[in-house]
Amino acid sequence: MNAIRILSPLAATLGVLVLAYGITGGSGAPPGFFLRIVVAAQTEAEAVENRLANVRRLLEDSSGARQVAAKGGKQAIEVRDQARDLYNRAEKRFRLEDFAGANVLLEKATGAMFEAVRLAGMPAVLETKKHQDFESRAESIRALLEALERIGAEKGVQDQVAETSANVQRLVGEARVLESSGNAADGRTALNAAYDLAKRGIEELRGGDTLVRSLHFDSKEEEYRYETDRNDTHQMLVKVLLEGKRRSKGVNRMVETFIERATALRMDAEQFARSGDYEAAVGALEKSTRELMRAIRSAGVYIPG
Repeated sequence: MNAIRILSPLAATLGVLVLAYGITGGSGAPPGFFLRIVVAAQTEAEAVENRLANVRRLLEDSSGARQVAAKGGKQAIEVRDQARDLYNRAEKRFRLEDFAGANVLLEKATGAMFEAVRLAGMPAVLETKKHQDFESRAESIRALLEALERIGAEKGVQDQVAETSANVQRLVGEARVLESSGNAADGRTALNAAYDLAKRGIEELRGGDTLVRSLHFDSKEEEYRYETDRNDTHQMLVKVLLEGKRRSKGVNRMVETFIERATALRMDAEQFARSGDYEAAVGALEKSTRELMRAIRSAGVYIPG
């Protein structure tokens, strides 16, 4: 039991359901149904818990927080205190397992703190714009997930959709941690990977037509740039979905073998591109991306494509 981390009474209750029904089959639900619910609950709880920690750093330890404390006038201090109050309410929502409510309050707390920093005289317009763009992208991902779940229900493949959805949410959680801690560039990269994964999940359900098949490039060099970006996205997926996860030695060796092949093929592609042979470069990149997909799937993580 020490290997199982129970995050909340809800997760504990669901864990009992796994033992009572998921293993015995007494529920009539498909195998692994309750286990997926537990994993989803843990993923959501961990994402909110990480966001709480990062918003707290923004409020108390960031350069903006120091600016407000040292040079902020009465209005800036009042807005900072409002942000703290919103944060405290978010903590209470989190303890009550109202993760959606906690996220809403954390978003308001972040916005209030940006406003306090602005009032304290520290340029925050650019950072606010970046944050707004980030949230706009996250909202697009939420819309894609809703569409994915709807199409999955229509086609009767909810199990497949649940796995993709959990991976997308994990990527969004990682993106929020990075963005809140000041690493906006990497946060945006993780968010783009989540968007790509959700989009490809929908494309697969709509008949297997992937984005690559529907695109028409003006040149092989343009296609090479697209495949480079796609390969970068899958490298991010490997990092976020696999790093730090416990696996058997045999699975680890398999994963490492696929990643080594992918790395070698990526190097070949770059060499071909330097010599101007973009057709060969595109072929090597496609093979590299397939090896990365095999690495992810061999570790037991489903991704579409």
